[in-house]
Amino acid sequence: MEHILVIEDDPAIRDLLRRGLTYENYKVTTANDGASGLAAARDNPPDLVILDWMMPGLDGLEVCMRLRAASNVPILMLTAKDSVPDRVLGLESGADDYLVKPFAFPELLARVHALLRRTQPSSKPEILKYADLQLDTGTRLAKRGDRQFELTAKEYDLLEYLMRNPRQVLTREQILDRVWGYDFGGESNVLEVYIRYLRQKTEANGEPRLIHTVRSVGYVLREE
Repeated sequence: MEHILVIEDDPAIRDLLRRGLTYENYKVTTANDGASGLAAARDNPPDLVILDWMMPGLDGLEVCMRLRAASNVPILMLTAKDSVPDRVLGLESGADDYLVKPFAFPELLARVHALLRRTQPSSKPEILKYADLQLDTGTRLAKRGDRQFELTAKEYDLLEYLMRNPRQVLTREQILDRVWGYDFGGESNVLEVYIRYLRQKTEANGEPRLIHTVRSVGYVLREE
């Protein structure tokens, strides 16, 4: 049974999520503030975290960054903030997905299913290779030469898509649809944020760039 940790200070929403997710056969742990949520995640590591942004004391952004520093657990952030800059800020803090309140429970459930599915090891693990870059679909770990590095759930999805389509120019729309499953809006720079994350990790030791920008179109995985 997969374990979901809900960190939410609104008792009505917290109870809705606890009852709804339990009905869907998930094990659910709840916390009503950031500090107790971090303690719960440490004591009983969850398979996924549903995290409220606007909490007194330790807010969701800080909790998200601390969770992300400790593990690659998928994080679904809930918030009433719905502007593009707010969405990007939430994703930059380490969240894998973002849902604006008020939300429909079936949509939340679909997001939960998608995030958990992406973290499941492939039934037939592969080692994807391009140049000196490798991606293990079983362990979800990446390597550049002999240097191994970890990826968050969204970073993995993005890199896997690029590596399954090397030397092909992929448009922003194709990538957003395939990796995020819905459109963040034409002015959102969430994709650029995650491309930057991947470049930081794949070029950490000064390795040659493999992920290139095709101006006004999208991105391509290729050697210079």
